[in-house]
Amino acid sequence: MSRELLLAFCLMLVIEGLVLFAAPRGWQATMREAAKLSPRALRLFGAAAIGVGLVALQLMH
Repeated sequence: MSRELLLAFCLMLVIEGLVLFAAPRGWQATMREAAKLSPRALRLFGAAAIGVGLVALQLMH
């Protein structure tokens, strides 16, 4: 695993942890709403997040 990928993974864990630490009830509410979505909708949101992330990485690099 490359160093940059490992650093990105660590940063993702920090951000996820901050959300859970700062707003646990908000996170729970969001997860309840997400559970109501269809797998297709979740897949589309995931694909959009991947696309935005890849474009942002390319612009930053």
